[in-house]
Amino acid sequence: MKELIEYIVKSIVNKPEEVVVTEERDSERVILKLQVAPEDMGRVIGKQGRVAQAMRTLLRVIAVREGIRADLEIV
Repeated sequence: MKELIEYIVKSIVNKPEEVVVTEERDSERVILKLQVAPEDMGRVIGKQGRVAQAMRTLLRVIAVREGIRADLEIV
């Protein structure tokens, strides 16, 4: 899951070297925290949050297949 988010975000930002994804695991939950350069924040969120929502949807689909819950936080 972490690799998928990294790949998507690095594809759309101007400074892919500043993309950092950290993963925190709980018993049944995974929280992915995404950090990007301040000037790339708008690209990651997208108009009306559409890009961020699409990434969260993909993340949830993968998590359901694995039997866990997953959330994406953009820091």
